Amino acid sequence: MASQKRMARELAQCTATPPDGMTVALANDSDIHNWHITLDGPAGTAYAGGKFGIILRLPDDYPFKPPVVTFATRIYHPNVTNDNAGSICLGMLKPDAWKPATKLFAVLAAVRQLLEEPQPDDPLETRIADEYRQDRKEFEKNARAYVLRYAKGPVKFDAAPAAGAGGGKESSGASGGASGSS
Repeated sequence: MASQKRMARELAQCTATPPDGMTVALANDSDIHNWHITLDGPAGTAYAGGKFGIILRLPDDYPFKPPVVTFATRIYHPNVTNDNAGSICLGMLKPDAWKPATKLFAVLAAVRQLLEEPQPDDPLETRIADEYRQDRKEFEKNARAYVLRYAKGPVKFDAAPAAGAGGGKESSGASGGASGSS
């Protein structure tokens, strides 16, 4: 099966030389369709010092359908749903924009780039996007609070972050603007 060979080649590339600040592994050695990525929050961003779990799932008809990429670690970001689902809005992953020639290395690099440069004009979380545009200091404060709360310590891929753990101050409007149209 050609797609299995491509997945194996891309996995080999991404594990041997992953994008900066990332490590890539299979969730289960016998399932090439599910990858676990650990992303170090990029230096100079509100996410610096955090470790974020990212799950990449390859559909059976990859590369003709895009991978599904989600954050396993809660993150305060305009392009990631502010919930346990961690859905990402990334233009290249939208079905109408996906190109089968796109490599998974490029997908991972684009996810990392979102942490360096959020895209508030194409948000999943409009409230967070508005805050990013209008009050950058408040956005960075809230993003850093999420890093301290959810992205310290070992990354957990198998358990969704506990809803409401630790007081829930960030929950007001947490799902506002999530469209699921990524």
